[in-house]
Amino acid sequence: MTKSGDQLSKLLSDIEHPQSLKKLNSQELNQLAQEIRELIINVVAKKGGHLASSLGVVELTVALHSIFQAPKDKIVWDVGHQCYAHKILTGRKDLFQEMRSLGGISGFPRREESPYDPFGTGHSSTSLSAALGIALARDLRQEDYKVIAVIGDGALTGGMALEALNYAGEIDTDLIAILNDNKLSIDQNVGGLPSHLARLRSDPKYYRLKEELEFFLERIPAIGKTMLRSAERLKDSVKYLLVPGVLFEELGFTYLGPVDGHNIYNLQDLMRQAQKIKGPVLLHAVTQKGKGYSLAEKEPCYFHGIGPFHKDTGKLLVSDSSSISYSEIFGSSLLKMAEDDESIVAITAAMASGTGLEPFSQKYSQRFYDVGIAEQNAVTMGAGMAAGGRKPVIAIYSTFLQRAYDQILHDVCLQKLPVVFAIDRAGVVGEDGETHNGLFDYAYLRHMPEIVVMAPTNGQEITAMLKTALTLQGPSAIRYPKGKTSPLSSTKIETLLPGKGVLVKEGNDLLILAAGSMLPRALEAWEALKRENIYCSVINPRFIKPLDKELICKWAQTCKKVLTVEEHVLAGGFGSAVLELFEEENMTQIKVKRMGIKNPFTGQGSREQILKLNGLSTEGIVQEAIKLCQATANIN
Repeated sequence: MTKSGDQLSKLLSDIEHPQSLKKLNSQELNQLAQEIRELIINVVAKKGGHLASSLGVVELTVALHSIFQAPKDKIVWDVGHQCYAHKILTGRKDLFQEMRSLGGISGFPRREESPYDPFGTGHSSTSLSAALGIALARDLRQEDYKVIAVIGDGALTGGMALEALNYAGEIDTDLIAILNDNKLSIDQNVGGLPSHLARLRSDPKYYRLKEELEFFLERIPAIGKTMLRSAERLKDSVKYLLVPGVLFEELGFTYLGPVDGHNIYNLQDLMRQAQKIKGPVLLHAVTQKGKGYSLAEKEPCYFHGIGPFHKDTGKLLVSDSSSISYSEIFGSSLLKMAEDDESIVAITAAMASGTGLEPFSQKYSQRFYDVGIAEQNAVTMGAGMAAGGRKPVIAIYSTFLQRAYDQILHDVCLQKLPVVFAIDRAGVVGEDGETHNGLFDYAYLRHMPEIVVMAPTNGQEITAMLKTALTLQGPSAIRYPKGKTSPLSSTKIETLLPGKGVLVKEGNDLLILAAGSMLPRALEAWEALKRENIYCSVINPRFIKPLDKELICKWAQTCKKVLTVEEHVLAGGFGSAVLELFEEENMTQIKVKRMGIKNPFTGQGSREQILKLNGLSTEGIVQEAIKLCQATANIN
C-alpha cells in the first residue's frame, strides 16, 4: 500500500546518511527513490543542472548505498553529472537547494566537499583508472574495503577507460565496475537466461568446480593438456553464444547482468554477489536517461544540461530571442561555407548539439564525424584527414581539448597540418565549476609552433575568423565563450589578415588590450574613464598568436602604460604574450598591468559572479586603470 504524500516526504527527511537505508524494506526504498527523483526535478527546474543523467541513476544510487558501506567503501562516479541522488543521500540533502551556486555545493563529486566523494571529477572516462588506483593503494596498505566505479556507456568510449579495463583485468585486484548503460532497453520476457547465468557464474561452487576440473585435466598423462585446451575451446564457444559480456570476460572481468537498472531488488542481489567475487567484476545495469520525468525521457539530450525551466512544459524560464549563441553562429557559418567547399569536414567528440554542429550533421552526414568521448582520437583523426587533403574543423569544448595536448602538438603542429580547432566554452563557464571552465587554452596553445590563435569579440568576428582559418596552410584555433552575442550585422564575411588587430578607441593616457570576450567590458570602462578625464586607447587584438607587433608597440610607446584584460589564467596567457613582446622589442620601460583569472579553481557560481571575483567587471577594469595611471604619475 502506498503511503501518503506527507509520509513520503518524511521518509526522505529522515535519511541523514546512507546507513539509514539499511533499515528500509524494498517498498520503502522504492518510495525513497521517487522522493529523491521529485526533489531533483524541483531543484533543477529552479537552478538548472544535469537532469536526465541524474534521474537515470536514482534506483542505482539507492541500491549502491543500501548495500555498500560508504564512506569506508569508495564509490567513484565517472564524469559526475549523475551524482545528485548520491549527494542527497550522503548528508547534503539540505544543501542541495544551493547546488551549483556561489558558496554552495558543487554539481560534481568533490573531495573537499565530503568524505563520500573519494575522487573529484568533471571529465569523463576517469573512474576506472581512479578506482583502480584507490584499490591498489588499499592493497598496499592491506586494508579491507570495496572500491566501486560507476561508468556510463558513453564514457566507456574514452580510450582512458579502455586502458584501465585492460590493466585491471591483467593485475586481478578486487574492483567492482558498474556499467550504467542507458542506450539499451531490456525485455523482461527474455531476462531469465542472463539472470540465471549471472547467478550461476557468481556462485562460489562454480569457481571451485572449474578450478578442480582444470587441476585434474592437467595431470592426466599425455592427453591431459589437449583435453584442457579442448574444454577451453568448448567453454569459449558456449560463452560467445550465451554470455553478453564476453568482451569484459576476455579482459579478465567477471560479468554480471544485464540487470534492470531501475529494479532496486535485482540490483541489490547482483551487488551482493559482486561483493563475494575475487578480482575485477563488471555489473551491467540498463537504465533510462530522464527516468520518471516524461519530458526528459522523450528528450534526454535537451535535459542533459539545462538552465532553469518550467516543470510542466520543460521550456526555459529565460529566453533572449534578440541574441544568439557563439556556438550557433559558428555552426551556421560552417554549414554555409561547406556548401561552397566540399573539402570541409566537421569532427566533434560527443558534442554535436553543444558545439552547434547538429545542422551540419544532418545536412552533410557523410562529412560529419562524432568520435564519441575521445578527444585524442578526434584530433589525430583530423590530422590524418588534413594529410589526406580535407579541411577538418574540430569543435570541442576548451576544458576537454586539454586532454589532447600531445596530439595537437605532435600530430598537428609538428606536421604543419591545416586543422581548424573551434574551441567552444572558452573562459568562465559558470555553474558547472572549475572542472568545466576553459581557462588554460591560450597557455597550452600559444607556445606551440605554427599554430594561429584567434579570439573573436562577437558573432561577426567568429565568422570572419572561421573563413580566415580555412584559408591557412597550417593549424589554427578560434577560441570563444559560452553564451550569447549579437546576431550577424552583415552577410558579407571578410577574410582577416593573420596577426592584425584593430584600434577601437584612441587616447594617450593608457592602452587597454582586451582579448576576445573582454572587449565589451573594456569599452564600457573606456566610457567611465573618460568621465574621470582619463583618455585611453583600446585595441581588439583579434589574434592572440601572432600578436600585431606594429600596432601594439606603437600605442604602447605612445601611452607608456598598458592594461591587458583576458578571460584566462594569468600564467602563460595573453598578458604574458604582451610582456614577451615588449621584452623582445626592448620596451621594458613600459608599465604593464595584467588582468585575468587569478584563481582558476574558484568553484562554481554564475559567470558574472566568477568574473567579478577576479576583478573582470567593468568596475574592476576602471579601478585597475586608475591605479595604474596614478602609480605612474607618482613615479614621474
